[in-house]
Amino acid sequence: MPDSPKQNHLLAALPAAEFERLRPHLELVDMPLGEVVYESGRRLGSVYFPTTSIVSLLYVLEDGASAEIAVVGNDGVVGISIFMGGESTPSRAVVQSAGGAWRLPAQRMKAEFTRGGAMQHLMLRYTQALITQMAQTAVCNRHHSVDQQLCRWLLLSIDRLPSPQITMTQELIANMLGVRREGVTEAAGKLQKAGVISYQRGFIKVLDRPRLEGMSCECYAVVRRETSRLLPTAPSAG
Repeated sequence: MPDSPKQNHLLAALPAAEFERLRPHLELVDMPLGEVVYESGRRLGSVYFPTTSIVSLLYVLEDGASAEIAVVGNDGVVGISIFMGGESTPSRAVVQSAGGAWRLPAQRMKAEFTRGGAMQHLMLRYTQALITQMAQTAVCNRHHSVDQQLCRWLLLSIDRLPSPQITMTQELIANMLGVRREGVTEAAGKLQKAGVISYQRGFIKVLDRPRLEGMSCECYAVVRRETSRLLPTAPSAG
């Protein structure tokens, strides 16, 4: 079954009239693993509403090292600088989990946002939720162990996917978290030994979500609570 735009929670939450105005301009696009959706400092031409894909927002340092500042999936939109007025951003957006997304031209997004209706209110609340995620990620990376960071990252990822499994190498996870690969290998090994996840050949499946939540730091709960408070969580069918 092809992706429906309403698999994205933000699009699903729009009133019928606003959704129908956008619908002819939405284009379903493939989001392959590792694709750069936008590059640091470049002017954005479109926004993306993921459905079955996840996009990582990363900061990349001069020496090539990187760290993830947020993840965007079916809960959100990639390219907030378009409607926030900045047009570009110093972060890079990279597809973390392959799948689909609906692309909307920047001009159409700005026009709908400027109308001041439900789209504007929804985008501002989403931006607040995204800022919370970024701030909590910064705190987590500074104060919590690699084990806890990995638990938080896994939970945030599977929340935005249709099933509790992720295709991702340990090297890529290390790049996302901004830690050494050996640290991720050790942390993933502990989770697998405890029966919380299964991991083989870049394929991670969460087997015991309650225990994974228990092993995570409070950062995941803070982000989830604020996201649930600000945004719709159950898209309607269609």
